[in-house]
Amino acid sequence: MGAAARESIFTLEATPIKFGPGAVDDAGWELKRLGVTRALLVTDPGIPHVDRVRAALGDVDVVVYDGARVEPTLESLQAAADFALDAEVGGFVSLGGGSAIDTAKVANLIVSHPAPVMDYVNPPIGSGRSVPGPLRPHLAIPTTCGTGSEATTVAVLDIPERRVKTGISHRYLRPSQAIVDPELASTLPSEVVASAGLDVVCHAAESFLSKPYTAREKPSSPDARPPYQGANPVADVWSQKALEYGGRFLRRAVADGDDVEARGAMMLAASMAGVGFGSAGVHIPHACAYPIAGLKHEWTPPGYPSGHAFVPHGISVIVTAPAAFAFTEEASPERHAQAAALLGGSSLPEALRSLMDDLRVPSLAELGYGPDDIPELVEGALAQQRLLAVAPREVGADDLAAILRASL
Repeated sequence: MGAAARESIFTLEATPIKFGPGAVDDAGWELKRLGVTRALLVTDPGIPHVDRVRAALGDVDVVVYDGARVEPTLESLQAAADFALDAEVGGFVSLGGGSAIDTAKVANLIVSHPAPVMDYVNPPIGSGRSVPGPLRPHLAIPTTCGTGSEATTVAVLDIPERRVKTGISHRYLRPSQAIVDPELASTLPSEVVASAGLDVVCHAAESFLSKPYTAREKPSSPDARPPYQGANPVADVWSQKALEYGGRFLRRAVADGDDVEARGAMMLAASMAGVGFGSAGVHIPHACAYPIAGLKHEWTPPGYPSGHAFVPHGISVIVTAPAAFAFTEEASPERHAQAAALLGGSSLPEALRSLMDDLRVPSLAELGYGPDDIPELVEGALAQQRLLAVAPREVGADDLAAILRASL
């Protein structure tokens, strides 16, 4: 038999983004353009900009749901979906970080195509039900400098009783429009900016260093083409610019809440990285992040208003990144060096460690993990095969164990 045919096609979709100081004041205009006259505003109790956004929405009929949970759980997402079903709205506005935006994505999904949330959760945790059609309009207004959820097709959730973190992924979850206003990030605690910004850096680096899309086997049909397709020329452009901004602006954004240029640049970097990894994908650090965030809830992060123990997503991702990229470097040394240069270093692992040291990132051990936890962390990471499939170097259980041990 001959060799399997290789992929020759990649796709890239992006949320329309309106960026700049004061852009949030266009929220009502944007929502009306989307045809929405009654909307559910999804936020959380810690967000200080609700009144400004409600005023900007003008005569749009607004129902407020402020129960979005930092690091959403299956229970919190189902509660938001049930509330949205009762509210009978024609569209959604999300205001906050990735948690609020993801909560709105899932509520929109359930309102548009009613079913229990677990029906849509990625297998093997959930049923992986395919989203049958488009959702209602969703205007995403991020207030953090990090997740890029306004530009992505993914909603992430924690299932504490099963000690697992997973998600829902489908192109229809991507918001219809985003407004990225740097003024909304000025009140963020520095620790939140640091975690979110490190997530941006990982999104961009993993996307840029993912397996080339042409290395995949040609799918049997368009339906079989995965959302995470591998590195491609267009995604590279977005990812490289996000890395450059991370290197230039993240330390400044953490140091000074009044530095509108730096915080705005990191907000824009989050959206750019979201477009990049939404096409190319993320891999080893994110695969490790799911069990790191899901298996233990012992560390209470400083600067977060939630009051409960959890590992913020950006911390769970970055903590293994230096060791992960030391492992993948042999697959594409030139690209790893290019990523390092964009962050201001000559070695990618060292550039990341320098950034982590400056931002006082805890080690895996400080998050509560030890050598005895490695097998369970490896098992959790191996379950994320949709991510590991785009790693530039094939990674097995022993490789993951070495990466995790090096991160303690």
